[in-house]
Amino acid sequence: MGWGGASGGRLSRRFLLLAPLALAACGFTPAYAPGGGADRLLGTIWVQDPDTKAGFDLVERLEERLGRPEAVRYDLAYVITTEAVGVGLTEESQITRYNLKGVVDYTLTERATGTRVAGGRVQSFTAYSATGSTVAGLAAEEDAALRLMRILADQIVARLIAVSASLP
Repeated sequence: MGWGGASGGRLSRRFLLLAPLALAACGFTPAYAPGGGADRLLGTIWVQDPDTKAGFDLVERLEERLGRPEAVRYDLAYVITTEAVGVGLTEESQITRYNLKGVVDYTLTERATGTRVAGGRVQSFTAYSATGSTVAGLAAEEDAALRLMRILADQIVARLIAVSASLP
């Protein structure tokens, strides 16, 4: 029957029709809706200039999500720390797999006053294989580093959206 039978179907359809009303009644606003948290941040954050490949990848993703700075109200500073940890070993003690761990400490400052308005630490990891040729291993490592910076940037954006209502 698709919706769980006759009586279950009415309940499911009713729920789908009434759920948006319930969310609206409690003050819920989608983050990317006009006037939502993300909308307040778009084009208002200048991210510190990168000085490493990891920094470039992080800034690229942040600007992808938050827009290029136009009417700058906030400055975002960050410190990136990464570490490759061997996790797969052969019988000859050669590493075949790495976890690439990353941490970004970030601070959002109001440009006009220099006051810190948000900040924190995000962390995650990705993995890559070290088997195959040297070129394949380097390509896998670069790809893992790019994925890691995108994950960390997305975490920063999610946290900034979460606090955006309380920003000056």
